[in-house]
Amino acid sequence: MLFSEELKKDSQPIINDIYNDPFIQDMLHGELPKAATKFYLRADASYLKEFANIYALIIPKLSSLDDVKFLVEQIQFIVGGEVEAHEILADYVGEPYEEIVQEKVWPPSGDHYIKHMYFNAFAKENAAFTIAAMAPCPYVYQVIAKQALKDDALNQQSGLKKWFEFYSTEMDELVEVFDELMNKLTEHCTEDEKQEIKECFLQSTVHERNFFAMSYNEEAWSFGGDAHE
Repeated sequence: MLFSEELKKDSQPIINDIYNDPFIQDMLHGELPKAATKFYLRADASYLKEFANIYALIIPKLSSLDDVKFLVEQIQFIVGGEVEAHEILADYVGEPYEEIVQEKVWPPSGDHYIKHMYFNAFAKENAAFTIAAMAPCPYVYQVIAKQALKDDALNQQSGLKKWFEFYSTEMDELVEVFDELMNKLTEHCTEDEKQEIKECFLQSTVHERNFFAMSYNEEAWSFGGDAHE
């Protein structure tokens, strides 16, 4: 089994949990709370900006010009293409996307996720660690979207169906390239190193689950403590 396939297999239980959590289930039924949708859009706008920056940190670690070219294109996609998915959610909310994201949010779970990616980009020489930290993002969206479109519970009349349609195809090429890079970059790794890289991938998959949950719950920092907590 290829290492990329092993990662996907081991992450499946977490992805099943994400799919069955309230955020995706409410999307599936076309009844995601508008407040949670806006919170997600604000948090994801911050996340994607950092995701693009982390691509730039991987580029010097890659030797293939084709790989570099693809990652540069991905930066452009994040800046422009993925906004299409955000516009779908903004239409569902009934407010302009640019107005929604003018209000910034930086919740604890999003902060932890972003710093996890930056840590692996800066602390690990092998780009496999950074890719392992980044790859669950497109993979989780791809799997969830494809599953949703086959689900009898999907609300066919809801505008949110377009969100699933977008991610069911738009992530395919990126997932494939990340798989190829992961297999290539771990070719000469020891079993201990591979285990560390796998844990990095699984941690990011858990971060993906937490990201949806924090949006649904409108997670906030609790500075100063709370006597009731």
